[in-house]
Formats: sequence, C-alpha cells, structure tokens
Amino acid sequence: MAVTEQRRVALVLGSGGARGYAHIGVIEELEARGFEIVGISGCSMGALVGGLYAAGRLKDYRDWVSGLDYLDLLRLVDVTWSPMGAIKGERVMAMISELLEGKRIEDLPIPYTSVATDLVNQKEVWFQEGDLLEAIRASIAVPGVITPLHHRGRTLVDGGLLNPLPITPVVAYHADFILAVNVTAQNSQATLAQLLPDWQRPGSQKDSGRAAEWIYRVKERAGQLLDRLNFWEDEAKATSAADPVDPTRWGKLDVMLQSFEITQAALTQYKVAGYPPDVLIEIPRTTCAGYEFHKAPELIELGRRKARLALDEWQSDHPVPNGDLDDH
Repeated sequence: MAVTEQRRVALVLGSGGARGYAHIGVIEELEARGFEIVGISGCSMGALVGGLYAAGRLKDYRDWVSGLDYLDLLRLVDVTWSPMGAIKGERVMAMISELLEGKRIEDLPIPYTSVATDLVNQKEVWFQEGDLLEAIRASIAVPGVITPLHHRGRTLVDGGLLNPLPITPVVAYHADFILAVNVTAQNSQATLAQLLPDWQRPGSQKDSGRAAEWIYRVKERAGQLLDRLNFWEDEAKATSAADPVDPTRWGKLDVMLQSFEITQAALTQYKVAGYPPDVLIEIPRTTCAGYEFHKAPELIELGRRKARLALDEWQSDHPVPNGDLDDH
C-alpha cells in the first residue's frame, strides 16, 4: 500500500467516559504504522489516555484496565457526602498517580494539553505545564458525579462542559496532519455488539451481566448515602437485591449523564465544523454508556479498527511520490 511521507501527527482525544478506551486502540494503530505523535490535546478520558501516553505509561494502564472485573470496579468507587459530586475519585487517581510518578507536563517528551472548565468563571482552562496528575484530575471531574478539583482558587470540572474535542491547542504543534477522535458521535445508532460482531472476549457475556449488576449496586450504595440530599431518591428501592436489574429503568444519574453527553455531542459538531481535522475518527455515542468501564478490551479493539479504516483512507489519498511502498 502506498503510504504518505507525512508521518507527524497531532492527536486530539475527546471526552466520552468509558468510550474513551477507544483512544488506546487508535494510538496503538498509529504506532503500528510508524506514525510519530508530536502533540496531544485531550479532554476528560482523552486527557487521561493522552497524558498516560505522553508519560510513557499507557501500556501499563491498558494492561490494568483490561484486567479489571466487576468487583475491582466496585472497589474503586469511593462515594462521598459532598453536594459537589457523588464520587471522590481518589482510589482511581491513586493508581494513576503510581503510574505517573510525579511527572510534570513541561518535562514530557511530547507537548500535551489537558482541557478543564472553570465552573465559576465559565471558561476553558488549558493545562500545558504543571503537575500532570492535577491536569488529568481536573479534566475528568464530570459535574455532579466526580467532585471538582480546587486549584489556585478555581473550581475545575470536566473540560467537556465547554470543549469536548479540543482541536485548537494542537494547531501550534507543527504536525503534518491533525487526527481527532470523537467518542460522542451521533452519526450512527450502532451498539458495540453490532460494531464488533466477529470479536468477543472470552467470558464477556457472563462478565457483562455481572458488570450490569455492579453498576446498579453502585447507584444503590450512592443513593443510600446521598438520600439526605435527595440526589438519587428511591434509587435503592428500584435496585434492591430482591429485584432483578432492569437496564431500561432511568434514575437521576442516567438522566444527568445522558443530558451531559447530548450536550457534548452537539458541542463537538460545532468544534469540528469550526476547526475540521485532517482525519476524524468517530465512535458512536450508542456504543455503550459512559460508565461501562468493564468493556475496555472491546472498546480498545473498536478504536483500533476505526483507526485502521480512517488511516487506510488517509494514506490512499496521500501517496508517496515515486511509488515508494511499505509492507503494511
């Protein structure tokens, strides 16, 4: 296959909860083809994956999340009484902290930008220097779900509130082309099973049922603790151990997350229209719920496949002069 000499890529990784695992597959496909990632901009899960890659620890993170079962995920949920959010996120961030080992953004070998939102002043905050862990923690703080980061007098939450696909920061990275990964796409209603009909992780059906159970047990646990705040009222009743898990029942958490994702999807369309990337990879919002973090292996595989198709098209449109070929 003819390939392009344009090997330097600036990577934009969008927000979207668990669907952000697809970013890992995209990066793996880029590396397999010999592309050089010369800059990364990320929001929420994109900031997490991008930061770990820039720090050289993405493989360790991939191995960790791919091995988590439903009990591991339950243990990572640290519910809090705070009216600012239901989950502290300290347990997850403790693991991320071990991987990052105190790295600072300005010391990374790849330029990196994490985007958060200043909740009080209602504006974007770009982290391009300072503690990498703080930059990631600020960007993943989904409003009402994960508590904000209080940083230098500001209350910082998920960057997806204003800019779920931060393309602008990578313009200065002097790459040959910009590749953006949108994991809140509305161009399809496909599910993960429909997108990966020929690929199944061993035991995934059993794991899926268990994971669905732990998701609702987390809601029950949070609902009991936050009942005084009327945050998830009647949540425990609907998910009592005596009742079967009903995946069609909507609670307040579902409404809040769905509303946030719909807004993110609309904002992303405007960002892409205003600053169209050279290559756009889109993961449908219907692939899975944003909190289905037990589906890491499947979503990584989906990201790899989507990247393969997009890069095949890009490379066919940008052939090497004189017909040079590679073996890919």
